[in-house]
Amino acid sequence: MGKGNMELETNKVYDYEDARGDVEVPDTAHQISTDSWFQVAFILTTGINSAFVLGYPGTVMVPLGWIGGVIGLILATMVSLYANALIAYLHELGGQRHIRYRDLAGFIYGKKAYNLTWVLQYINLFMINTGYIILAGSALKATYVLFRDDGLLKLPYCIAIGGFVCAMFAICIPHLSALGIWLGFSTVFSLAYIVISFVLSLKDGLQSPPRDYEIPGDGVSKIFTIIGASANLVFAFNTGMLPEIQATIRQPVVKNMMKALYFQFTVGVLPLYLVVFTGYWAYGSSTEVYLLNSVNGPVWVKASANITAFLQSVIALHIFASPMYEFLDTKYGIKGSALNAKNLSFRVVVRGGYLAFNTFVAAFLPFLGDFMSLTGAISTFPLTFILANHMYLKAKKDKLNSSQKLWHRFNIGFFAIMPLAATISAIRLISVDSKTYHVFADL
Repeated sequence: MGKGNMELETNKVYDYEDARGDVEVPDTAHQISTDSWFQVAFILTTGINSAFVLGYPGTVMVPLGWIGGVIGLILATMVSLYANALIAYLHELGGQRHIRYRDLAGFIYGKKAYNLTWVLQYINLFMINTGYIILAGSALKATYVLFRDDGLLKLPYCIAIGGFVCAMFAICIPHLSALGIWLGFSTVFSLAYIVISFVLSLKDGLQSPPRDYEIPGDGVSKIFTIIGASANLVFAFNTGMLPEIQATIRQPVVKNMMKALYFQFTVGVLPLYLVVFTGYWAYGSSTEVYLLNSVNGPVWVKASANITAFLQSVIALHIFASPMYEFLDTKYGIKGSALNAKNLSFRVVVRGGYLAFNTFVAAFLPFLGDFMSLTGAISTFPLTFILANHMYLKAKKDKLNSSQKLWHRFNIGFFAIMPLAATISAIRLISVDSKTYHVFADL
């Protein structure tokens, strides 16, 4: 099948009509089947090694300690690869491509699941985007403080600037495949802050006296913090939008997607491990939520790390906002040239408005670690682990033996309990932080 025919087939509208109810799957205004597996691997690796890695030493390792943190990260890597592989294998279920998470859920379960999956995915991506804007603002403020620690440029102002830059980028880049060379820039930016944070942390660790690695808190507080950190573990490795990313890959889509996933969870995770373990080793339980606030070194080096973290956050946010952009562009028929006056004005108003609300939420509650925990709890667990296992079990039930079915049911049960505990923990953490600081806090 030629590329043109393949794209024509994958862009058509399907009506799933049977006992599950009617589910109309819309055409897409964005490009599909155009990217190599290597470009998709870079998109996935960009998500893993985004500026969020600078938060994991403080939000994963500090609450879990060496044993819990190391084992937890390795297990989360393995489990996340497995869960994402399940989704990847279902991409062509029934002989047709499912280019959105909700399309796949609708095909398997029906219209109610289609709508519920979209709501969960929207919440997941909205909160991830909010986290990126908090990160961008934190990086911008950290840069300013290096040169003028006068308290004039507060975190909410930096978050507003970060949100504005993200909106400008979203207006200029029409869809996910259009990132192109920006993925290369993203890789350079990631390498810059990862190498700098690693080198400065290593230097500080070698020069510092023995550190305290005791898990902070006591009693109930410590338990809630540990539970919240478990949600951060799954947040670190999962996008909640794998079908949308897989939609951009060339045929054969399953084989190429598995190549991208293997790259992501082998080579792609190494920089994350390097930063997380070195950062925690260097500063122990006193590690800041934003690692670059802990490191010591030349001002220009730290400024470079913060600026590249800021810029990478802008690019990474665009990846995680793309399902919302695709939904809106498709709904309102935004096709053709990105520079068309109608298309450009639509992106200015709609994407600008969406990110303005994201920015307001980020400035209102700028607690990065808490947002990571809440996102992992209420959306990443259900989307990536519960739904993946249940969809695979339902779709392949006639091909699975009893032990395989039992395995998937165990996963469903286990990952149904985890988000309940993690959600309670995350809400409690946000409540405590809101009382300790205040809304629009200058952290």
